[in-house]
Amino acid sequence: MKLLAGLDIGGTKCAVSLGRAADGRVELEDKRMFPTPSTPEEALRKLGDSLEEMLAGRPRTGALAGIGISCGGPLDSEKGIVMSPPNLPGWDGIDVVSPYRERYGVPVGLHNDANACALAEWQWGAGQGLRNVIFLTFGTGMGAGLILDGRLYAGTSDMAGEIGHVRMAEEGPVGYGKEGSFEGFCSGNGIARLAQLEALKRLQSGEKPELCPSMEQLASLDARKVGEAAERGDELALEIMRRVGEKLGAGLAVLVDLLNPQMIVIGSIYGRQRAILEPYALAKLKEEAHPLALGQCRIVPARFGEQIGDYASLSVADYASKKGR
Repeated sequence: MKLLAGLDIGGTKCAVSLGRAADGRVELEDKRMFPTPSTPEEALRKLGDSLEEMLAGRPRTGALAGIGISCGGPLDSEKGIVMSPPNLPGWDGIDVVSPYRERYGVPVGLHNDANACALAEWQWGAGQGLRNVIFLTFGTGMGAGLILDGRLYAGTSDMAGEIGHVRMAEEGPVGYGKEGSFEGFCSGNGIARLAQLEALKRLQSGEKPELCPSMEQLASLDARKVGEAAERGDELALEIMRRVGEKLGAGLAVLVDLLNPQMIVIGSIYGRQRAILEPYALAKLKEEAHPLALGQCRIVPARFGEQIGDYASLSVADYASKKGR
């Protein structure tokens, strides 16, 4: 099994993972996490030092085959440059690939988090063995990673799959800078905003919804609280999740009609709230999508669940090692 290293750069935390992969399977061997440093230079140094320590503390059972970097976009995967991600202020045109390629002399790859997750689920997860797979992040934001005709499709400028920017309604919560967008309805931030909007309407009409009985609690209303309340049977929370599920289904229908995939894998919130979201999403999907295309497509949660980020960066390392750069 070849040894792979994964570096995950996030807005609040960074992680370094070591794993081994062979014959369509992967094993996560070690992982370290730390808060994202204030400057890119410090973050890259700390990621490199952490990887060095992890490699030094293990038996010499094979050389490192590749390093993969997963980071929020926008970025240039071909040049290995991170370009001003909104959750990483100060990361403007930062070369994150060259320092590790020069230090370790192995192939190093960079992809945005959605593409990295798509690679992980395609190579080792729910989409293994298929040629056309879409991964939806459905976490803090909403984005898609596209595996088309047996290869990752990133687009002309690494902007393919930005499904979160598609407008789903003329009015609604703002996501990806656009009111009523797919991300506005189907993301952690979007669910929080939708809940706040709906709770505010009820409070202003004199009601005191159990989900948010006072104006002072509006700001702290988030997706986790909405999900937990929906599981308890809270009427407002269930109404919010119904709307989210239906918009998810409508967005899935766009992807099914446009790309005719064999599978759409959905991460994060979908896995946690599948029992509530799935009936609404699948009903809307069946209503909206072309039946011939839908008949060839399965909708499933991410096999790696909450650990998808760990395997995502390792999958980029594996992909880079196969490309040889």
